[in-house]
Amino acid sequence: MKKIPDIVELTRSLIKCPSVTPEDAGAINIVEQVLGEIGFVCHRLPFGNSDTGIVNNLYAKYGEGRPNFCYAGHTDVVPPGDIENWSFDPFEALVQDGSICGRGAVDMKGAIASFIGACCQYIVQTKNRKKEFPGSISLLITGDEEGPGINGTKKVLDWLKKKGEVLDDCLVGEPTNPKQLGDMVKIGRRGSLNARVLVKGMQGHVAYPGTEPSAIHQLVRLLAAFEKWSLDTGTDHFPPSNLEITSIDVGNKATNVVPATASAHINIRFNDLHNGTGLRDQIHALCTAHTSDFDLEVNISGEAFLTPPGRLSDLVSKGIYDVTGRTPVLSTSGGTSDARFIKDMCPVVEFGLVGHTMHKVDECVATSDLSLLSKVYLAILERYFLKDSQ
Repeated sequence: MKKIPDIVELTRSLIKCPSVTPEDAGAINIVEQVLGEIGFVCHRLPFGNSDTGIVNNLYAKYGEGRPNFCYAGHTDVVPPGDIENWSFDPFEALVQDGSICGRGAVDMKGAIASFIGACCQYIVQTKNRKKEFPGSISLLITGDEEGPGINGTKKVLDWLKKKGEVLDDCLVGEPTNPKQLGDMVKIGRRGSLNARVLVKGMQGHVAYPGTEPSAIHQLVRLLAAFEKWSLDTGTDHFPPSNLEITSIDVGNKATNVVPATASAHINIRFNDLHNGTGLRDQIHALCTAHTSDFDLEVNISGEAFLTPPGRLSDLVSKGIYDVTGRTPVLSTSGGTSDARFIKDMCPVVEFGLVGHTMHKVDECVATSDLSLLSKVYLAILERYFLKDSQ
């Protein structure tokens, strides 16, 4: 094994790859090379086609035994937007005032570098103690988390199942902390449903109201019904499910014409009292009750899930406390992540960096937080592979 990789320089190397989904820009190559030098067996897994684009993914594993502790993350990033609004080149990986600056620093190239550093430390410690490695460590790294999620983690998991590969537990390195490292561990996520309803009426003259069904009036009644729809009051681990109207579209440029159609988009973030299919059926029923003719499109991007507080969340929380002295809140807040796919294979929780600047202009991470996170990840590995933690 070569020397333990420098976390700051590894983070910078990854940021310098402009890996905006689905482009890889060499980021997976860097991860594969570093893990290979540590002793991981690496499998490059490209998925996709000319229509969807080819996404590079990586599954790397050290050891062959059980349990297999998996770390999941992504090297793809969201676009930087208008670069003129940045204080620096978003892919320069500038180091200033004790921080690494650039797109992906927080979400989540810095966390990947921190875990790789922790893996190397743990492997060296095990060898120095002349002990047999007690299980295996794996990394599932995708280039399709910020995108549609079609050719990334989901297909890697299918590949693992076909190979008979077992993941016993998984830690996803998404930025989970609101203010300081150690604040929060995610033990679940709400589901997400997007729906578009197109209400059909008949075009007519505004001076002769009531002679034709108005698409807009029907849509207004339907949206009022959506607004009054009380989904639930929440659970012990989830807030109440929430419906938001995200767009209303008519496209009518005339002032004296009643348009033939009107459409709206809604998003529902739902807890584990619901599933996507059930919500779709309820939306359809509301559309039927308040409109005479409509088209409905529903996309369920993820189901709600919960890893109940217990062995895995306790172990991660104790590792965090060992290093930071903080006991994290167990939360299900925020958007979706690739944990929504992994939960079907093994227990999964999430812990990473402070998310204050993720997806924002001037994204940056304190180098001290990278070091601290790597120490937390090391403490988690040490606790995980203790005999009395199984």
